[in-house]
Amino acid sequence: CFFQFSCISDRLYFAILYQKPKSGAANTHYFCIDDELVYENFYADFGPLNLAMVYRYCCKLNKKLKSFSLIRKKIIHYTGFDQKKQANAAFLIGSYAIIYLRESPEEVYRLILSGSVSYLPFRDASFGTCSFHLTLLDCFHAINKALQHGFLDFGTFDVNEYEHYERAENGDFNWIIPNKFIAFSGPHSRSKIENGYPHHAPEAYFPYFKQHKVTTIIRLNKKLYDAKRFTDAGFEHFDLFFADGSTPSDTIVKTFLNICENAEGVIAVHCKAGLGRTGTLIACYIMKHYRMTAAESIAWIRINRPGSVIGPQQHFLMDKQAELWTEGDIFRAKLKRNHKIAVTRILSGVDDISINNTRNRRTIQKDIELYSDDDETNCLTQGDKLRALKSKRQAKTPTASPLHFYPLLHAYFLLHPNICYQCCFYSLKISARFTVTLKAW
Repeated sequence: CFFQFSCISDRLYFAILYQKPKSGAANTHYFCIDDELVYENFYADFGPLNLAMVYRYCCKLNKKLKSFSLIRKKIIHYTGFDQKKQANAAFLIGSYAIIYLRESPEEVYRLILSGSVSYLPFRDASFGTCSFHLTLLDCFHAINKALQHGFLDFGTFDVNEYEHYERAENGDFNWIIPNKFIAFSGPHSRSKIENGYPHHAPEAYFPYFKQHKVTTIIRLNKKLYDAKRFTDAGFEHFDLFFADGSTPSDTIVKTFLNICENAEGVIAVHCKAGLGRTGTLIACYIMKHYRMTAAESIAWIRINRPGSVIGPQQHFLMDKQAELWTEGDIFRAKLKRNHKIAVTRILSGVDDISINNTRNRRTIQKDIELYSDDDETNCLTQGDKLRALKSKRQAKTPTASPLHFYPLLHAYFLLHPNICYQCCFYSLKISARFTVTLKAW
């Protein structure tokens, strides 16, 4: 009944099956997550599954591998003939192999492809023909780079906090880089429900932002709230408007990077839905400072915040990759040569744009004001549609108390994972070449 069968380790296998296997085999244990971990699409997008689902899958698989009743059995993760579910299942077990078995992205990809099977590439959350493909290998590289750079640590990851705050009624925000970037849906002048989507006033975010050392807010969409509400609360606030669904100018990219490089704490970035424009500029920072490819950056951002980076923004990032890598190399070289010089001084020397004095701040703002936000006034934009879709699908599932109901207290009502963090270890023979130690929860 096997269509494809991949050996991930001596106990762990991945299979595509013609039919559901019979249970009760003496030496094998089958499991499937196709209907348990399901991607919530906007339009024709179907993955990759988000970080919470990767975490829950890894916990599930670790539990099976350490189960006394399964200790002598081979564990087979199987999927059926839905090509979209195949891609997500392969993404999950491949991510597990990278995170816990310390396999390389290339080796995992080779194992997944054994049997000459092909997988659908992932696509963006736009409506219409797909013009940019994100492959499984791109996603595997993103997971691997995230581990290397410290973006990904399941030892400290709070899955219930992630699932709580990514919901529209609870703030609709996600960490992209821990202790550096939060992407969130744009605040409104007041908390209210509009077209089925819950809007939140700036004050609703204050407790969480202050608790997590957010110092800087960057707005990319039209002005739906007075920035003074953030600045009066002690946050820096910057406006870098460009049209919904479009790509930023070089001026905006340089300004964004300078703001982020000068920020003292965490930067919270938003546009209307916190997906397209927000993801695009954060990807620019990731490419410059971590030398990740455009595809890897897009993959990592989507794993954290599904639906991010849309349409022409994908091609824009591909075109900017070489330039941003070069800028990053120069930036790091100057830091190395001038490690005793303040970062703000270095930035002034590297870039044409500086935000270190009032005159230059006024110049930047004048450039940015050339882009009017009138096109987003009194019309339904891409961001509006994406927010409405997200809110509509999430309304079908249970939720905790909405963020705007408890603007001063919600930070104290975080749930915590009901996961045992006691460690146990298994020696897994990956091949005749070496044996690795698997750390499981």
